[in-house]
Amino acid sequence: MAPYANVKTIHGDILNLDLDGLLHDQDFVVVANIPYYISSAIMRHLLEAEHKPAAMVLTVQKEVAQRVCAAAGKLSLLALSVQVFGKPEMAGTIPAGSFYPAPDVDSAVLRVDLYPEPLIPIEDLETFFKLAHAGFGQKRKTLRNSLSAGLNWPAVQIEALLENAGIAAQRRAESLSLSEWKALTRAYLQEVFARSGTGFTPGE
Repeated sequence: MAPYANVKTIHGDILNLDLDGLLHDQDFVVVANIPYYISSAIMRHLLEAEHKPAAMVLTVQKEVAQRVCAAAGKLSLLALSVQVFGKPEMAGTIPAGSFYPAPDVDSAVLRVDLYPEPLIPIEDLETFFKLAHAGFGQKRKTLRNSLSAGLNWPAVQIEALLENAGIAAQRRAESLSLSEWKALTRAYLQEVFARSGTGFTPGE
């Protein structure tokens, strides 16, 4: 690529690169065939960066792409972590035989077009992820039990929290839609602020 003045090769670890310093506020997209064993880490690094790409087009394991694109009822923590920032779609599949040597799994092209702003208010994202990690921490348990264990709150308080968010306590984390996670985040923040006596109400 040496003859091309508009191409710059940078040797480094994507998980350690300072994207803001590298791109200087330029708009950019990410197109990559990424190492499958750090797919989640790379996506998280890009999506949580202060300067995010406009879109990502990644070759990933087919199963990972399917998990990212899952609808409510089959949402995973990975799907939530991506879908809060952008709209994912499987742009195509790549059979294992397309590679040499052939891997043990099929691959897929995952495209994520990022929203101008996350679907959860930026100031509430930390709480959203805290609740999501707690909810998925014990996937086989109901939200009542998994949130109680993850947040160290009595089950009766978790039941009241879920009721305020309009969510049945016997549901499981994967069954919630993103809008329900948003409602749960707001209900949690309202409860925390009410306890603190500040009277502060979280943003819309």
